[in-house]
Amino acid sequence: MKRRAPTTAPPTPEMKLRFGQNLARCREGASISQEGLSFRASIHRTEVSLLERGERMPRVDTALRIAGSLGVPLDDLTAGLEWRPGYEIVVPGSWEAVERGAQPVEGQAPAHGPTEVGSTNGSR
Repeated sequence: MKRRAPTTAPPTPEMKLRFGQNLARCREGASISQEGLSFRASIHRTEVSLLERGERMPRVDTALRIAGSLGVPLDDLTAGLEWRPGYEIVVPGSWEAVERGAQPVEGQAPAHGPTEVGSTNGSR
């Protein structure tokens, strides 16, 4: 299995801020102080503050502990956050005109048209 490079899209400041707003809303809705949440979730008190201010983004295990400690689904903490995958070209495509039922001879055009239909660099 080929290993992929780590993501080149770290969390944006807007993502961190949105998570922090969601966390503060859920914590206040549960009537729990930052210190109380830190104790329940087994994280440092300052970590809760950093998360709520949008200065940090939690790891998945931390987010799950926080959600469980607040008694809310993880979806409540990630409301408004979405990942849209990018696309990576591994091998550029190319076009070739072929006759149905016949194989073109390399370097020769088919009898009825050109061999190159498009660019070999993958553009369309």
